Formats: sequence, C-alpha cells, structure tokens
Amino acid sequence: MTNDTPSGEDSLIARYFKPLATDPGAFGLVDDAAIIKAEGCDIVVKTDAIVEGVHYLPDDPPEGIAKKALRVNLSDLAAKGATPAGFVLTLALRKADESWLSAFARGLGEDAVSFGCPLLGGDTVSTPGPVMISIAAWGRVPAGRMVHRFGANPGDRIMVTGTIGDAVLGLEVLKGGPAATALAGDPAARELLIGRYRVPQPRNALAACIRDFATASMDVSDGLAGDLAKLCAASKVSAEVDVSRIPTSPVAAMLLSRGAADIAAMISGGDDYEILCTVPAVKREAFLAEAGQAGVAVAEIGTIAAGAGRPRFLDGQGAEISLTRLSFSHF
Repeated sequence: MTNDTPSGEDSLIARYFKPLATDPGAFGLVDDAAIIKAEGCDIVVKTDAIVEGVHYLPDDPPEGIAKKALRVNLSDLAAKGATPAGFVLTLALRKADESWLSAFARGLGEDAVSFGCPLLGGDTVSTPGPVMISIAAWGRVPAGRMVHRFGANPGDRIMVTGTIGDAVLGLEVLKGGPAATALAGDPAARELLIGRYRVPQPRNALAACIRDFATASMDVSDGLAGDLAKLCAASKVSAEVDVSRIPTSPVAAMLLSRGAADIAAMISGGDDYEILCTVPAVKREAFLAEAGQAGVAVAEIGTIAAGAGRPRFLDGQGAEISLTRLSFSHF
C-alpha cells in the first residue's frame, strides 16, 4: 500500500516555488536535477549564502531578503562578464511561516524575471536557527572570455561602479549608530542607506563591457580595501588608490563632512556589491564610454602598481591612510 500524500516539504515547494520554475530545464521541479544548456558558451558557477543575523537582520522584510540572496550571486556573475542563466535555492527554516514564505517567494520571483535568472530547483530543510538561504547561480559567457581576479597589470586603471560605503552606513542606521543620530530628521536619507544595505544593485548591465575591457574583475562584497587586496594578490601586483576619488553618495558625503561617518570604515565595510575592475590605460576612455551607454556609473580611483605590497590608500594630499582592517571577515 502506498501513501500518495505529499510531504510538508513537497507541499511547500509546490505552493511557493514551483510557480517560479518556468524554465523548461527545471521540469516543473518534479525531478531531482535540472538542465542548463551551454549554447556554445562556458558556464560560470557561483554560490553564496546569507544567514540571519550575519547578512540580514531578523526583522528585515522577506521580499528584500529574497532579493539580496539572489542579487549577491548575480553581482559575482556580472563581475565575471557572465549573463545569468538560472539558479538553485537551499532554504533552511525554523518553521514554515506562510506569510513570510509568500512574501519571500514573491520577491524572489520578481528578481528572477527582471534579471532573466530562473529558478531551476533546490531544497528546503528545517533548522533550529538561524535561517539560512543559499543560492548557487549559473551564467553564460562566450568561450574563454570569463574575466578573472588575476590578470591586472602595472599601469592598469582601477575602476569601481556605483557608490561605496552606503550599505555599511545603512546597517549602522538600523543599529542606531552615529549615522542614525545624524539622520534622525531625514527619513528619506535613512531609507536610501537602509535600502542599499538590504537590497543590492548588481551591475549585470555592465557584463559585456567587463568582458571587452577589463583585465581583472571581482565584485565588492567584503569591503573595497580588502577586495582590492585580494585582486592584487591574485594578480601578483600592488596598487595606489586616491581615496578622494572613491565614489560616495550625497548622503554618505554629507555624513563624512559632519564627522558622522569614517571613510576608513566605509571602504572596509561589506555589502556594497559593486564591481571592482582594472582596465588598461589605452582602453580607459572606451570603457567609460561603454559603461555610460550601459547606464552604469563608473569612477576611476587609482592605478595598479608593480610589486607585491598591499594596496596603498592615499588622501587628497598624498598621505597614506592607515586602515585597522581591510574588510569584513566571517571568522
């Protein structure tokens, strides 16, 4: 005698996630695996997890948590020059809260459509906590064209997209730090910073530009200073950065001017999810022009240097800024 009653996990998947699995290679989530067609390209694979209390706060909106979980992976694909192809999801929950799951699935589905990255499968498990969301994402890149961390050469210009430091300031606002006090009467500014922490803006529109011009590239997830150090170490080079040229939002610039923010903390804090890349000097103008056409703001912040020393961060007068830490660390 067989029991055809679906398990709690099967019911959860069918209710919240099967509607997101619209790609033919997902087989409606009724199989144990999915198919991604290479289509004559290399397949780039990336996985990142976000954990309650580490990467997001317990009371963060579930739609935003879902979007962050996917976007941190999309950000890495963009830095490699890859176009999103699909993702799988592992969701570890304390309980099956229907209102939370409904909002989470809605946010995830919105981003799956807007970024062209469909759900292909995954797993749901129970945990005593904290909640953990792990996504593995795949992207396609023309054969042999993935852009690595290594490859930067002395003289290359160092480029970074968007603005740096907003996310760490947003977390500070949520935790009631100095930024929260300074912005007590400016709810719009507070929400801008909080939004940058909760919902990253992956620069997938720049993927083709990265492929065409960058010698090395990675996304800024653990802090600009530390991630540049990783890129330089992989490339066996050093760097000099003019901190005054690091792009900041008007809100962050205002906090810096008031002494309510610290540039060292902003460049070593995590969660920016911008792209850091190096471009040969002769290709600088073409790169900036193409980035502009893609609608992505890019700033040149320094130059790759010969040698194996860690990158030097200089103020507007050329004096080196001392950093007590380079980046966020999980351990």
